[in-house]
Amino acid sequence: MTMAQPYQKRRCLMPHKFSLIVNSQVERLAEIADFVEDAACACGLNAEQTHDVQMAVDEACTNVIEHAYRGKSDGTIDIVCVRRGDEFVVTVQDFGARFDPRKVKLPKTRAPLSARSIGGLGLFFMRKLMDRVEFDFSSGQGNRLTMVKKIKK
Repeated sequence: MTMAQPYQKRRCLMPHKFSLIVNSQVERLAEIADFVEDAACACGLNAEQTHDVQMAVDEACTNVIEHAYRGKSDGTIDIVCVRRGDEFVVTVQDFGARFDPRKVKLPKTRAPLSARSIGGLGLFFMRKLMDRVEFDFSSGQGNRLTMVKKIKK
């Protein structure tokens, strides 16, 4: 497997479509955040929307690193950002272990801190920050997460 190349600022495949492939390393999260920020800004998202997307993608990629690849650094994460009409669509794809998002329990956000479990908020935050969150675990295609944010003017 070849090493993923470092992110190059605003590497545009076509107007309003951006792609980044990185290794499954926590150290790459800052690079991913910069990539998402550049893509979001280029596609017309405001600062608040850009922040929401960055947070959701950070949660998604952290989950991929920790759970799908179980901390192994030799996996890849493929991130594509594209503008489709008034939507900013982010796809995060990996080939790590599958999981069933239906089995993730809703966090007890109203419970006292002492009664809450550690972790388990990633999917909750992704759903709160984005307008749509969809998972696809088609055989042979790996794990694909698609998140959509409506672009407000």
